[in-house]
Amino acid sequence: MAYFLGIDCGGTAIKSAVYDESMRELGSARETLEIINPKPGYAQRDMQRLKEQCFNTIRGAIAKSGVDSADIKGIGISAQGKGLFGIDKQGNAAPCGGILSADKRSLNIVKIFEKDKVREKIYPKTRQALWTGHPATILRYLKEHDLKSYESISDILMSHDYLRFCLTGTRNCEVTNISESNLYNIMQSRYDRDLCTELGIEEAYDKLPDIVESTQICGQVTKEAAALTGLSEGTAVVGGLFDVVSVAICAGLKDESALNISMGTWAVATGFTHKITDDEDLFVYGRHCSKDSFIVHEASPTSSGNLEWICNALNISDFNVINSMVEQVAHEKHDVFFMPFLYGSNVSLDNTAGFYGLQSYHTNAHLFSAAFEGVVFSHIKHIKSIMRKFKDVQKLIVTGGPTHSPVWMQMLSDAAGKEIYIPRLKETGCLGAAITAMVGLGVYKSVHEAIMALNVTNDIVTPDSSRFDYYAQKYEKYTLLTQALSDYHVKVNALQQ
Repeated sequence: MAYFLGIDCGGTAIKSAVYDESMRELGSARETLEIINPKPGYAQRDMQRLKEQCFNTIRGAIAKSGVDSADIKGIGISAQGKGLFGIDKQGNAAPCGGILSADKRSLNIVKIFEKDKVREKIYPKTRQALWTGHPATILRYLKEHDLKSYESISDILMSHDYLRFCLTGTRNCEVTNISESNLYNIMQSRYDRDLCTELGIEEAYDKLPDIVESTQICGQVTKEAAALTGLSEGTAVVGGLFDVVSVAICAGLKDESALNISMGTWAVATGFTHKITDDEDLFVYGRHCSKDSFIVHEASPTSSGNLEWICNALNISDFNVINSMVEQVAHEKHDVFFMPFLYGSNVSLDNTAGFYGLQSYHTNAHLFSAAFEGVVFSHIKHIKSIMRKFKDVQKLIVTGGPTHSPVWMQMLSDAAGKEIYIPRLKETGCLGAAITAMVGLGVYKSVHEAIMALNVTNDIVTPDSSRFDYYAQKYEKYTLLTQALSDYHVKVNALQQ
């Protein structure tokens, strides 16, 4: 029997899991990752510490699985997209460290790009938005404000590319992630020097390593990595994939009749298509792990990652207690609002998080209820937007930590007015990564074949029609409030000029 290892590097944790050929999980391990905030708006990661924690979870997963590591035949890595994990010629981290996609230091760069209509110029090639977490935007910031880091980078990587380098010593960019970097011409499936020129980072073109496919074997575990992880030297490592793609394939997203709603640090609404079209809306496209296929998504860092901060602020961390509190006020028609913009906004670049509507009689239950609703409303905004492209969506497939909260899922179903399907799967990031390794090593002919063999079953949540009007009206109030705050920031910025 052959076994496979899947690694998932997310915004707040890294996990590894061992699977057999039937995709049954045999053992897993998890470690919490630290987000370093040396300055307001910064979100960094210690790259050496990330490597150590990744290797720890590999050892832990192997130990819990009871599998002989010599029988692990392939490894895949799924990771949070965007950001920048640059390394120098010796393989050391750039002085700036790992910069996460939630980092906002390049906010003024994005504003300049907006003023100069850079997105409109490059969108026909990239099919991307322009925001603070893109590698291209971060590189432009480093060029202007941290030249030492910019010049030290010999290879532009993202987090799973870096971890693959740690295991194999090979320097590559995996296609599902690099396709959403603004450095990649998705219409021609290649890097584009003209994009670097338009973005003011001409030198970056020569720092871009070879592109690899998700299921392509692109390296083997080195002797050093084997000693540190318990893996066998020479174990095959495939390209892996962007975690949004990993979750979407495990959710069974395979045509335009469904959307995957991913709830984590990021609020993501993802659709699947076989073609890129010229739409009135400038939708974001990325490469799927299957050739000649694409994902289309709406996303912002406005989902359940906000809840962790609130839990810490209120010193309440028991998720069961939180759910009980929210259930207590679930049928109150309160007017407390939460804007889930701790890590970024999907309204305007300047909008920040906050509660509104609090009165002396409100309790922690109302705060958590408003937080749940605020995250739901952020997702509804993305769902409404992406459904302008996917007009015949029949169901929403929801994944992520909040799926363990019945009251949160009922809120989402009621607000969307649609049935939601919750796959009965654990660790979709690890599983999707392991599937790419299984395909790369020939266990399955394609990712689609593997998913068909997985035969995922779902729990279904049905909307309560009596709550739809309440949520429709409250969503409109939420929209008015967030827009009013956006207007406030416009006026404040004008005063400061």
